[in-house]
Parts: sequence; C-alpha cells; structure tokens
Amino acid sequence: MLVRAIGFLGFLAATAGNAADNVVLITFDGLRWQEVFTGLDHRLATNDTYSARSSELLEQFWAETPQERAQLLLPFLHSTIMSQGSVAGDRTTGSCARVMNPWYFSYPGYSEILTGVVNPDIDSNSKIPNPELTIHEMLETQPAWRGRTAAFASWDVFPYIFNTQRSGIHLNAYAASEPAQGDYEQFLDGLAADIPTPWPTVRHDALTHHYAREWLQRQRPRLLYISYGETDDFAHDGRYDEYIFAAHRTDRFIAELWGWIQSSEEYADNTVLFLAVDHGRGAEPIETWQHHASQRSLDGYMNSLAQYEQGIVGSEATWMAAIGPGIAANGLVDTDSNCLGNDQIAATVLQLLGEDYREFNPEMAAPLVELME
Repeated sequence: MLVRAIGFLGFLAATAGNAADNVVLITFDGLRWQEVFTGLDHRLATNDTYSARSSELLEQFWAETPQERAQLLLPFLHSTIMSQGSVAGDRTTGSCARVMNPWYFSYPGYSEILTGVVNPDIDSNSKIPNPELTIHEMLETQPAWRGRTAAFASWDVFPYIFNTQRSGIHLNAYAASEPAQGDYEQFLDGLAADIPTPWPTVRHDALTHHYAREWLQRQRPRLLYISYGETDDFAHDGRYDEYIFAAHRTDRFIAELWGWIQSSEEYADNTVLFLAVDHGRGAEPIETWQHHASQRSLDGYMNSLAQYEQGIVGSEATWMAAIGPGIAANGLVDTDSNCLGNDQIAATVLQLLGEDYREFNPEMAAPLVELME
C-alpha cells in the first residue's frame, strides 16, 4: 500500500485565516522530474533519432553536474523557487511526488490536480464533461468569488475538464471562447488564426501565455490557472530537442509572470505561485521517454502501448514547487518513504486562500502541509 504524507494534524493547526490573497497555479504537461532536477539527458540529447538540434542543446544546456544542468534548463525554478520556496519530486534524493489516479495520462491527471479527488471512471482523454467540480467552480459558487477565477490552456480538452457548460468559469483553451476584450486580445486572436500549430488539438504555448498575462493584468483574478502543453506534445513526437527548448521557454514565461506579480501593488507579496505536472514519463528502455501509461490503462485507453507489459514505468512520478506567503522556504523537501500526491494540490490552494476544503468537498485529499509554513 502506498504510504501518503498527509499531515492532517498540521492541516488543522494551519487553517486559521488565509496565507495569500491570490494563487497562480501552473502546470507543465508531462515534463519529467529527471530534467527538472538533473537537467539535460545526454543520451537523448545526442541521439540522432530524437535530437536534430543536438549541438544547440549541448551548447546551451550541458554542464558537468546535474545541478548545473538543471539550473541551465530551468533557471527561474532553481534560482528563485528553490531558494525561496519549497520543491518536491527529486527521486535521487528521497523526495517523492506522484499522481494518485490509476491511469497516468492527462485528463485524469488534470482532473486530480484541479478537483482534489480521484475518479477512476475518468479513464480516457475523451471530450466528456467532468462530473467532478474544480476548485474554480467551487469558489465561484461563493458571492465573494464570482468572476475572480480564470483558466488558460493550450489543449482543447480543457473545456471538458472544467465542464464549462455547467461551471461557466472563464476559460480560454486552444481557442478564445469569448469575443476579444481590447486591442491586444484582438491581435492575439489574429495571430492564433495566422500561425499554424503542429498539432490538431494543441495551440502554441506562447499564445496561451500572452492571453493569460493580458487577463491577469486587466481583470486581476484571485485564482488563475495556466496549462502549458508543448512539452508533452513534442515528447510524443519524439522531439527531445524541442521538448527541452519548450521547457526552458516555459520557465522564462513563468519568470516573466512572477516578475510582473512582484512589481504589482495588488499582487506583490500576497500571491502564491504553484507549479505542478499532470504525469511523468518513462526512462527505460530509452524510447519510453516519449510515453506515459499505467499497466492498468493498457487494457483500455492506452492499448497502443500494450507491448510494454508493465506499462510505462515511471510515468506516475511527478514533481511540484511553490513560492509565496504561506509556503515554507524549505528548498527541496525530503519526503522519506512517503510520496506527496497530486490530489493534495487542490486543497492546498484552497487553504492558502483561507478556504476549508471540507466545506466544499470532504472527499478531497488533505493539503500539502509539507510545503507550507
């Protein structure tokens, strides 16, 4: 049985008042913990099958030690969050985070993060309205929260994950769902129409980023969610070079957002930034870095990977990081023999905002007290 680090007594001691006025929750789709904590994988970076831009990768991201390589790849994460906040998921040092759903792919992973519960019936990436309530929908039921949440994503399944027909939350995913508000959004709409994406269901993360930044600056939400998707799609395409460049670019996007937040009178020093990932990826054999699937999922949605009889080993492994009021400056958190669960993120966000998850859904996993003051 998996041992969970819940720390419920710590939660009870910490529920008085809100630590933050605002939370920005960000996910990288399928970015492995290996790159996050040890940087560029030399085997993949020098493999002609996966890295047409090998020389560029090595010149920009190679260094002798794992710590140096990780810093080169994700400088904001390592220089700012690791030094001022808390991070978990480096399995080489006894820090463990993982998905709790039994499938290890995106829709179940995002639902787990955003709702705080594992519904095993969410067992595909099909466009089926989510029966569970996201934290956005929960908060929007409260008069003080109406219109104060928003979400932006690159993948076109997110309207179903957030069940926007029922929830009515503001979501811009793959394509704008509402008429442009202002000249800059109109410009972005035109740019999105003019720049083709390599994938039929995912737009470029740069568009998602700029839509989200514009909304943050204009509408001032208290809970903002952003899902960047390119890391997963380049990985599925077998493009390790582009996967790495996308991860580095996303780190820059997040640094830009944090810089604006800390320069804003309304958001500075009262906003938590929380980073997470919806699933991991394989490592051995080498080609499994492209994939993710549990053994159980091979009989269903992931039957195309049935040749891997154990599933894609390691695709349950995730990582998470946070910075801001209420978040301890622990750096890398040692979880001993425990794993922090992705299903604990939703209650953590609610607690940081001064809300008790039990009043919304007592079935949610308890907050991540290991990351909090």
